Amino acid sequence: VFMAHFKDLIAWQKSIELTTELYRLTEVFPRHELYGLADQIRRAAVSVSSNIAEGQAHFSRREFCHYLHHSRGSLAEIETQIIIAERLHYISKSQLDAELQRIHEIGRIINGLINSLSAHKAA
Repeated sequence: VFMAHFKDLIAWQKSIELTTELYRLTEVFPRHELYGLADQIRRAAVSVSSNIAEGQAHFSRREFCHYLHHSRGSLAEIETQIIIAERLHYISKSQLDAELQRIHEIGRIINGLINSLSAHKAA
């Protein structure tokens, strides 16, 4: 995990894809949501990949795990926020389902990284 650059991590790559897609989705939100829900979704999305990158750059298993937990928390924020967006009819149910699938996949990858780092710590 530490030999690779953060850009080589699948969790980082997929979180960049998620962020790009969420930016596209929020472009069509009502104008009054520009600094509201759309901004919150975008900030949380950027936070996922940023925390993965920052954590890996510390070259410490403990620090990396800490930042990965933050990334996981940001995924939960995004999940909550896009559910709200769907209920407000800013995105469709199929868009929600597609993004939830991405979020859950990234969450599983991050959980795998955390477990891998924790297993090395225990060894």
